Amino acid sequence: MSVAPVLSSEAVRAAALAAKFSLVGLAPAAPLDPAPLERWLAAGYAADMSWMARRQPERLDPAVVLPGARTVIALAIAYHRPAAERAAVARYARGRDYHYAHRDRMRALRKRLLALDPTLETYASVDTGVVMEKVWAERAGLGWIGKNGCLINPKLGSWLTLSVMFVDRAVDAYDAPHQRRCGDCALCLDACPTDAFAAPGVVDSRRCISYQSIENQGSVPTELRTSFAGRIFGCDVCQEVCPWNFRPIPEGDARFAPRPLSALSPAEVAALGPDEFDRLASGMALARARYDGLRRNALYAIGGARDRGARAVVERLLDDSAPVIKEAAAWAKARLGDL
Repeated sequence: MSVAPVLSSEAVRAAALAAKFSLVGLAPAAPLDPAPLERWLAAGYAADMSWMARRQPERLDPAVVLPGARTVIALAIAYHRPAAERAAVARYARGRDYHYAHRDRMRALRKRLLALDPTLETYASVDTGVVMEKVWAERAGLGWIGKNGCLINPKLGSWLTLSVMFVDRAVDAYDAPHQRRCGDCALCLDACPTDAFAAPGVVDSRRCISYQSIENQGSVPTELRTSFAGRIFGCDVCQEVCPWNFRPIPEGDARFAPRPLSALSPAEVAALGPDEFDRLASGMALARARYDGLRRNALYAIGGARDRGARAVVERLLDDSAPVIKEAAAWAKARLGDL
């Protein structure tokens, strides 16, 4: 029986960096501990993201996804944006959809790995798949999972998007898992506008603005809506207060440079027509919220901030054909009052 060749870890790292990833780390493809995922699901913290409960064997064991998997290549692309750049959109979503960036670069990486060994097999994933990217990134030494649930790298902070690639080859050297370095700091937990942290590092999606503004297509619970003030897609508060993000961090990948949609005010977003939305959102992660979802968020942001300058668009949307928009507009109008 022939033994598969062992890859050079330095050659794999060089291939990933040549494919334009910001960070690369290597971990043995051993099964993950199922307990954290099982506890999170049992507590209901996944909200209606029912897919998180499906295919758990694949989420926890690379060999179930890729038979013979030996190595996990953890990958990151930096997306830091200047603090002076103001937008109601989370920083990662202001430019090109990060899924496209990762997929393009993983294809380039796979070609380079096949040049090292034409017979190797791979499986690549960026968070629409079944892989636990943050856990693997921590195991591969890219950083640690902070109390805010984000991966934190000591040089690039938490402004990172992640992907992984499984390969059916061992490498000659693996990275050590990163130690957690949050210490006694709890700034992120205290700053969350909706108290979404059930425990350090444990996010209750039902209370998280990122979940509510992106994944939830229905009405958002009333008690959470005022926290949409200043935000229409995602939330960066727990990252903005993190001391690891205070230090000088280089600007992220050019693909994340803002596009025109991210610069619009909530009132301008609420007023968009469907064709205009499709044109502006094309190729952006913002498209995930869909037309009605983003307009709903904009109305919550208007009501949360009591932006009386947006009264005209709020009143116009009281008769919108979408029930979720009509209801959000009525809530926003009530918040604006009669002044």
